[in-house]
Order: sequence, then structure tokens, then C-alpha cells
Amino acid sequence: MSVTVALAGDTMLGRGVGDLIGRSPDPARFFSPGLRERIDEADLFLLNLECCVSDRGRRWEAPGKPFHFRAPPKAADLLAGLGVGCVTLANNHALDYGPEALLDTREHLARLGVRCVGAGADEKEARRPEIIPISGVYVGVLGVTDHPAEFAAAPDRPGVAYADLTAGVPAWLVEAVRDLRRRADVVLVTPHWGPNMTDRPRAYIRSAARTLTWAGASLVAGHSAHVFHGVEPPVLFDLGDFIDDYIVDENLRNDLGLLFLVALDDTGPLLLRAVPIKLEFGRTRLADDEERRWIRDRFTRACAGFGVAVQEEGDELVIELR
Repeated sequence: MSVTVALAGDTMLGRGVGDLIGRSPDPARFFSPGLRERIDEADLFLLNLECCVSDRGRRWEAPGKPFHFRAPPKAADLLAGLGVGCVTLANNHALDYGPEALLDTREHLARLGVRCVGAGADEKEARRPEIIPISGVYVGVLGVTDHPAEFAAAPDRPGVAYADLTAGVPAWLVEAVRDLRRRADVVLVTPHWGPNMTDRPRAYIRSAARTLTWAGASLVAGHSAHVFHGVEPPVLFDLGDFIDDYIVDENLRNDLGLLFLVALDDTGPLLLRAVPIKLEFGRTRLADDEERRWIRDRFTRACAGFGVAVQEEGDELVIELR
């Protein structure tokens, strides 16, 4: 039996988006009906939560850190109402308001049944995967980030599952993927890797992706660039952005993105359907015709760079994953 996993990229619910959530966390306020219908097609919805969820904590003071993202507790209600089943917290904003807010984030999400990977009260919890049963298929999810090192969890300190991938995939992460493969039918690794605002993955990211798949990852779905990248099955190098209040780069167009729907079974991923989306201030909708053409052309070129063909079927961009 096959199941469908929906994947979305960087989801920032603080700042201006947080102000809107404070008035009402109703998903209809933030996501168009058509987009919510596409999300509802999935058996599991996973995204990168690029903020903490708390009303406590102090800003993490670090030289050169310009942004601090904290969403109100009601943001957890928004995610649950949207149908999010799991988030990764392994990123460079999980500790924006310190360990207290990070632990609040986990508690607010757990209260509503939203699972978390990639950060926790200590190193063991931060590195712990989730195994999610879906219609008889056990999907293992593991989150990790390659920045910043100072956010790394320790045996006695809250933080993120940190791995310096520039020098190769560390042994602990290889073993974690192998172990998860022994316990789950499908292994999804979701790394937060590389710099912002790039249009293609760095060489070290491609190398790390190969190691992760060799170790047993059925699907690798990355994020961090704020811009979607091409696909080299079974690797989605960057999922782009999903909702935020960010400034838009006129060339990279981080306001135009994709929702990814991946069909998979116990042998791995089968088919990718990418749905074009448009990000506005604190609201995301399906892309219109002109926006969809821009996304189609850019995604097609990006995938062609890896020798991968993209088919256009209705409003979807489709890739055979095997």
C-alpha cells in the first residue's frame, strides 16, 4: 500500500505572521482553500518550523545574528488545524529565545499531537527520530541541521541535532540513519543545510545527500535556502519557503514556491507531485497562471541540471522517483 507525505519548507510564524496569529489562529486566515485541499490529500504533513513557539525566553545574543523569530503559543493551534503531523526544529531559529522557549515549543506542539524531531532537552532527545505508522507503513523521520554550531544540544544542554556536514556526514548521523532503517519501512531525513538565498545546492550538500541515501535514507528533503532547488531522486535539495513575512528577492523570487506531495510505499518513494504556491504577507495560496509558469520553468531547469525530467500535469509538476 502506498501513502502520501506532504512536505513544505521554511515556516516562519513569528514577527508579522505572529501578530496575525494573535488575532486568530484559524488556518483559513493564512492558507487559501485550494492549498488546504491539496494538503488534505496527504496522509502525513511535515514541515520545517523556522521559529520557536512560546511567550517566554530572552533573545539569543550572538554577533552577526540579525533575526529572532518567536511565534505565540496559538501558532501550535494553527499548525494542528492545518493538519501538520510532524515538524523538524533542527534549524538556526530553534533557540532564538533560548532553551526555555525551545522546550515550550515542544510542549505546545505535543499538547496538540504534533510530533517534533531535531531539537530537544538534551542531545539524546534532539537526535531522536519519530516513527509514524500510516496505513501499515512505518515512516521514520529524522531532523538535523548544519548550522549554527552554538545551537548544538549536549548531554546536559537543550539544543538542536547539529552535524557539521562540510567535512562529510558524521559517524553518529550515519549510524542513526542505519538504525532507523532497521526499524522503519521508509526513512525520511530532513536536513537544514547550506546558506540562504542560493539557487542550487553546494557541493558538500550533494555529497552529504549521497552518504545519507547510502546509509539508508529513502528520501532526503532539505531546506534553508528560502528558494526551492532541483530534485535528484531521492533527494529534494531544498523545499523553499511555505509562509513568512520576508522581503522578496526580485531575481530568486522566494515568494514563489512549491508544496511537495510524495507517494511512497515500503520500498521507498514512487512519485513526486509539486504544487506551485505564492507567498504573500502572512498568507499562502495556490499560484496563478503567470506565477505557475515562472515556477514551472525554474523548477524544470533546476531538475534538468541533475538530468531529471519534469512533466506538467494540470497544475502539478511531476517527477517519477523510480
